[in-house]
Amino acid sequence: SSLTQYAMSLGHPDTLFFSVAAPPLLAIACEHKRKMTGEPGLWTSQGNGEVKLRMGESGLAAETPLTIHQMFTSAVERFGDCTALSWKEGEQQKILNYRDYYQACRTAAKSFLKLGLERYHGVGILGFNSSEWFISDIGAILAGGFAVGIYTTNSPEACQYVAENCKANVLVVENHKQLQKILQIQDQLPHLKAIVQYKDALKEKRPNVYTWEEFMELGRDEPDAPLDEIIASQKPNQCCTLIYTSGTTGQPKGVMLSHDNLTWTAFAISRHVRLTEATQAQECVVSYLPLSHIAAQMVDIWVTMKVGGATYFAQPDALKGSLVNTLKEVRPTAFMGVPRVWEKMQEKMKSVSAKSSTVRRKVAAWAKDVGLQTNLTKMSQYVQVFFLWLISLLVFKKVRKALGLDRCNKCYTGAAPITKDTLEFFLSLDIPVYELYGMSESTGPHTISLPDAFRLTSCGKEIPGCKTKLHNPDEEGNGEICFWGRHVFMGYLNMADKTEEALDSDGWLHSGDLGKHDQNGFLFITGRIKELIITAGGENIPPVPIEDAVKEAVPLISNAMLIGDKRKFLSMLLTIKSQVNGETGTPEDELTPEAVELCKKLGSSATRVSEICGGRDRAIHAAIQEGINRVNEKATSNAQTSPSREESWVSRMGTLGVVRRRLQRNI
Repeated sequence: SSLTQYAMSLGHPDTLFFSVAAPPLLAIACEHKRKMTGEPGLWTSQGNGEVKLRMGESGLAAETPLTIHQMFTSAVERFGDCTALSWKEGEQQKILNYRDYYQACRTAAKSFLKLGLERYHGVGILGFNSSEWFISDIGAILAGGFAVGIYTTNSPEACQYVAENCKANVLVVENHKQLQKILQIQDQLPHLKAIVQYKDALKEKRPNVYTWEEFMELGRDEPDAPLDEIIASQKPNQCCTLIYTSGTTGQPKGVMLSHDNLTWTAFAISRHVRLTEATQAQECVVSYLPLSHIAAQMVDIWVTMKVGGATYFAQPDALKGSLVNTLKEVRPTAFMGVPRVWEKMQEKMKSVSAKSSTVRRKVAAWAKDVGLQTNLTKMSQYVQVFFLWLISLLVFKKVRKALGLDRCNKCYTGAAPITKDTLEFFLSLDIPVYELYGMSESTGPHTISLPDAFRLTSCGKEIPGCKTKLHNPDEEGNGEICFWGRHVFMGYLNMADKTEEALDSDGWLHSGDLGKHDQNGFLFITGRIKELIITAGGENIPPVPIEDAVKEAVPLISNAMLIGDKRKFLSMLLTIKSQVNGETGTPEDELTPEAVELCKKLGSSATRVSEICGGRDRAIHAAIQEGINRVNEKATSNAQTSPSREESWVSRMGTLGVVRRRLQRNI
């Protein structure tokens, strides 16, 4: 191979032996190159390592690399008096402008240094979105450490793994509940020097445990020179942030993101989606998605900073019902929602609509039909339609206002697949929800849909300056989606073998996702390589298109999963749309209002899942089988059976990971 030839050319008699015998072949070649030439390779698994940036000769890819500090000071110079962060304390709205935000981050950085934060060691942050979360994150980076978000749902053992892996010197926790997790494992963390609790008073005083006020006081009068020296030594191609994967196939991996990964991606996104800088009109976003994910960090912290936008913090119970209230108060100009957020909005609106008078329902149905058909037409020919504008003014404007999206012209979804039904529902209300696609290893998005460039169920086209290739495409054009660009991560911390699995010898990031392009270059996700079903007869079947087709054919179904690996025939597991417990997020027996209405149309009086499953409701089972049959008529592979489940797939059953991805082996 080219790697073996390169290794031989280095002139070491034992090089060929190690290249062949050792598993991380690419790791050895890259390390040899670094030592012999002094140049960094395209990846590293060392926390103190550097990488070669994937610079382009022109366009966005040629933009000058920046550190986080350089991007932040630029924002302060241009938008210093503009609102940066805002949150509610009781009935009072608190505001932090960019100038004060920057100074708070510097103070936090000096406090971290006083607590003993070492270069290339982690600061773990465990809690809900807040100004303290942001300040801790950026303060850790300025002080030369790694900012490390930790899932709030993590067990003490999971927290211990992350803290050990990143050699965390400091852990910042939200409240007493999260503090208790850390206290349970404190003795197993040799690098840990201090814990900071940023909400509520400490219930008992302990050594090396600080309140937020005490923590900030530590650095307030510290000299600036040591911090400035560290900041001056930082380079765009060095790691500053770790994003831990969900660990659904083993221990979580620490995704190393460089300063340039974050600053360049923020720049590229803001340009590509045409965000407005605060010198003209300020963009506003609501921060509520978990900041342990790169999607939330990129939108809430980095892209917003790049354009001088304002980030408003939602209440901790945002995903349990209070989000809409915050949206109505803030009226964001851009909004990112995972599919479940959009689905919950859809369910709520359908529930309200079901209680309206017959006349109002008919008028709404007519308006939505016009809205959907007009917007579908606009996809292929981007024109403003007067009739839609009039209906939007008279009908849809009220809907958008009720959702708090009346100022929002950039509604996005990502992190998981969204159903065509949900996309069409919002499109019918003249609220296009644009899909984007990426992963932690690509610093968030790789492809993005735009108002003048989108297709239903497509995740758009790659960000300018990035490249896409489909590896090993089949006859229908389905291949593994691979990324190239300055957004591609540095490597997995201390995992050279896993890094080599993700990045090929040319530096392309292999996503593990299957996809294909249409004739206009729009990318469609068709499944995952690991989910590919190989039947006993040797037939390769991507399950996602079949599952999506069944859900579209039978609107009553919430989840569909094709089974058939190493089997003679295909089966499908189904779940029915049911209410979700607001506290636990687990499904309940009661059907959603939409599902009840669908049952009535099918001649069933069912109001609970238990009344349907196990063959108890023949009308519903007949309707489901009829939908399956319609899909089978069009499919090359047929699902022969469709048993339904009384329980949905929930985290407590071990069938969903923390990013809501199905764990096939557990199901």
